[in-house]
Amino acid sequence: MFFNRESEIEKITEIIENEPNMINFVYGPINSGKTALMLEVANKLSSNFPVFYVNLRWHSIRGYSDLVEVFMDIRRSKMDIIQEIIKLTPILTGIPVPEDVIKELKGADDLFKYLLRLFKDLKSQERTPVLIVDELQKIGDLKINGPALYELFNLFIALTKETHLSHVFVVTSDSLFVERVYGETMLQGRADYIFIDDFDRDTAMRFMRELGFTEEERELLYSYFGGKPGYLIQAKSHRNELQKWCEGILRLRITEVLRLIKKDKRTLDVLKEFKENEEIEVLEIDEPTRTLIRANILFYDPLTGILRPQGRLELNAIRKALSLL
Repeated sequence: MFFNRESEIEKITEIIENEPNMINFVYGPINSGKTALMLEVANKLSSNFPVFYVNLRWHSIRGYSDLVEVFMDIRRSKMDIIQEIIKLTPILTGIPVPEDVIKELKGADDLFKYLLRLFKDLKSQERTPVLIVDELQKIGDLKINGPALYELFNLFIALTKETHLSHVFVVTSDSLFVERVYGETMLQGRADYIFIDDFDRDTAMRFMRELGFTEEERELLYSYFGGKPGYLIQAKSHRNELQKWCEGILRLRITEVLRLIKKDKRTLDVLKEFKENEEIEVLEIDEPTRTLIRANILFYDPLTGILRPQGRLELNAIRKALSLL
C-alpha cells in the first residue's frame, strides 16, 4: 500500500522531466518505502519515459552470466518487436533483448554497448529512458574486466553526465554502500542523493488510520515501530493478537542485539550512546559500528554524519538489551 510522499514524488518527477545529468542515489533506512516510492513515480510517468526496473535483491551475482540474467530480459522477438514492447509496457523488469542478440554479447562491454544503443534509439524517438537499479550493493566485490561496480558506474556516468541519454536511479538501504559511493572521487559532481526516511508521527498516524487501526492500536504500533511503513502494513495481518505480535518482534530484535554484543564486546560502547540519545553525530565509522550497521541495527547517513538506530524498533531493542546487561 502506497501512502503520501507527495513532496518526494514531486522532487523525483521534476528530476525526470529535466535532462538526465546525474546518477541519483535513493537511500534511507530499511523498510522506509524507497522501492514503493520509485514504482509509484514510475507508474505515474507518461509513455515518453519508458522505465526499466532491475532488482538485485534476491540474486547472487558471481560472474558475467549472472549479471546478464539479472539485467537482461531475453525475448523470443526481433528488435522491432522489442521496440513495440517498450512502447506498450509502462515498467519493464530488465532490459529487453532479442534471443539472437544475446549470443553476440560475449562480455560486459558488449552488454553495455547494447544498452547504450537501445537507449539511443529511444532518445531518437524523443523518449527518455528511466533506469532504476534496486540494491546495487549486491554486486559487492564482483570482478568482470575490473570491479563490476566501477564498470557499472562508468556506464551510468555515460548514460547521464556524458550523453544525457537516460535517467539512472540507484535504490539502496545499505548505508555503508552509500558511504562508499559518497566518498568515491569518480562520482564527485556526477551523483545526487535523495534521502527517504520513515514517516513522521503525524503521517504514520494518518497512514494507520487508512489501514483501519483504532486510536489505541495506532498508539501501540507507533510505540513499537515508529513510522516504519513495512511493519505498519505487516501489523494489519496480526490485529487479533497485536500486543503479542509486537512483543514477539521486539524480543527477536533484542536477541539479535545481545548476540552482537556477545560476539564483539566493542559494540556495547557504541550502543550505550543510544541509552539517552536517539541519534548522534560521528566523524568516522569504526569497525564495531560497521558491524552494527551491517546487521541493520544502526543506520548511518554520510551526507549529514548522523548515526542512529534503523528505526524505533531497533532503538527500543537497544535500550532493552542495555537494561538486561
